[in-house]
Amino acid sequence: MTSTSFRIRRGQRSWRGVLVAVSAVAVLALPACAGSRVAGEKQAQQGSTAASGMIPELNLSSESDAAMGSLVNYNPFAVQQTVRTWLFEPLMQQSSLDCKVVPWLATAYTWESPSKLVFTIRQGVKWSDGSPFTAKDVAFTYNLTKKYPPIDLAGVWNNTFGPKAKSVTADGDKVTFEFEGPAATKFPYLIGQKIVSEKEFGPAGDPAKYVSKNPISTGPFKVASYNGRQLVLERRPDYWQADKVKVQKLVLEGHYSDNANQAAAKLKAGELDFYSGEIPNPEKAFVADDPKTNHVWYAPNGVTVVAPNLTKKPFSDVKFREALAHGMDKQRATEKATYGLMKVASQSGLPLPQKDDMLPSKYPADSTVIPFDLAKANQLLDDAGYRKGSNGVRQNPDGSPIKITFSVQAGWIDYEAMADEITSNFRKLGLDITVSKMPPEAVDQQKKSGNFQLMINYMGAGCDYAHGMGATVSTAEIPDKTTIKGNIGRYSNPAVDKAIGAMASATDEAATKQQVGVLVDAMMTDYPVLPILYAPARAIYRTDHAVGWPTADDPYANPQDQPLVWITHLTAAPSK
Repeated sequence: MTSTSFRIRRGQRSWRGVLVAVSAVAVLALPACAGSRVAGEKQAQQGSTAASGMIPELNLSSESDAAMGSLVNYNPFAVQQTVRTWLFEPLMQQSSLDCKVVPWLATAYTWESPSKLVFTIRQGVKWSDGSPFTAKDVAFTYNLTKKYPPIDLAGVWNNTFGPKAKSVTADGDKVTFEFEGPAATKFPYLIGQKIVSEKEFGPAGDPAKYVSKNPISTGPFKVASYNGRQLVLERRPDYWQADKVKVQKLVLEGHYSDNANQAAAKLKAGELDFYSGEIPNPEKAFVADDPKTNHVWYAPNGVTVVAPNLTKKPFSDVKFREALAHGMDKQRATEKATYGLMKVASQSGLPLPQKDDMLPSKYPADSTVIPFDLAKANQLLDDAGYRKGSNGVRQNPDGSPIKITFSVQAGWIDYEAMADEITSNFRKLGLDITVSKMPPEAVDQQKKSGNFQLMINYMGAGCDYAHGMGATVSTAEIPDKTTIKGNIGRYSNPAVDKAIGAMASATDEAATKQQVGVLVDAMMTDYPVLPILYAPARAIYRTDHAVGWPTADDPYANPQDQPLVWITHLTAAPSK
């Protein structure tokens, strides 16, 4: 799942965990003098170019692995790359927020059948060495991933995300994919494949082992310099949509993924223009310092859910699960876990409002967010037979005690905050529940074995509904003893499985919506998981050098996953 979550993955610290309450303020204040000088120099440069909308320079966080050191490799297939975003481009761009497709190196696509997909390749594009980009380069790239399976991350030549391809061929300006069966679910992945030059990669041998020091690429920038610490990219005036790229120079420096305070300090000092990492309470740590210049937008890009184990009582009873859905103070949990940056999630499983149009008509968007209502939750439990004993603690209908353990990854501070709030809510319902905080590896083992009662999990929300949202409710995605999969709650519904299977043949939005509706209906009536909040795609940015960033008011791109899109929307900030 490419979608980000507030959960902190193995080996990472929570962005709340790295906050040091007192010292953070002092650290943020240290670079102010240097920042003023840098900001002043940039403003002077900007003044001379603002009339044309050109931006002299933007500073971004380095994309290379800190462990890479001063090694140079611009190969997009390499495990470690000096830069990942700005040189090589895909066929098309698709925002995971609303699933709208933006033509890129391909101008159009047509499903001639559910197993045959044809792209029209853009004409007039040049590689950075001046040679023409052609459909043959596209077919070459995909066939290269067939020859070397480890680099086939799009799953074109295997059964990941759908039936594997039989062939990829070029003819004129067309590239045709033929699959062994209906393969619509592969679309989001194969259009994201970065296209490489046959001129460079034809004689390179194994792409995973090839070191590219002089890349031939189609992207908006080319390498100007790299000293092992700072990478400078300069705008290509011959780029196929150069008129939309106003940034003359990109400077990538610094590894801030494990140093939120440093990232915040760089942002505040004007030494960093955009950041998509985790910063504790960015509204307070960054925006509040200069609200006219400093901004944050966390786009809804997934769903964080409470996942009950449906093979164990009382969670096997849909009435019990429905009561829990009403008994969760999701707003309070969201405020504690995300400083109020994210919104309470819809029970539908869809991130709203971006995907309102995928809801069945019988579910108005506002009605899909279940309000916190302890009185209703108590009544539902009473009606379902889960009554309180003389000690005030609820029992199963047969009189046996209910004792719940809520498994939570220790150190994942956002998860801990949500679990603590929800546990408090459930105790007010008369449930005997405790939080068990354990190493993440132990929680992973519980997901595999099914030996748990309740935990927090991530629900995908991309454009492949079968393997994103569907992974949480598909019987094919129930974990086994060795592999973690999405359906940790062991939910089973033949109608849902049938709909997920039908998505492979759904080559238009109407057909997709019909099948997604089956999943939404299951979410709204079976409560297989209980959504808490939307997980974010982060954008923390300044507007003193550039304006036109994607925002909540203009969500034209996923800010975290579509920099090639937003770079074509930026223009110089107006002179002050």
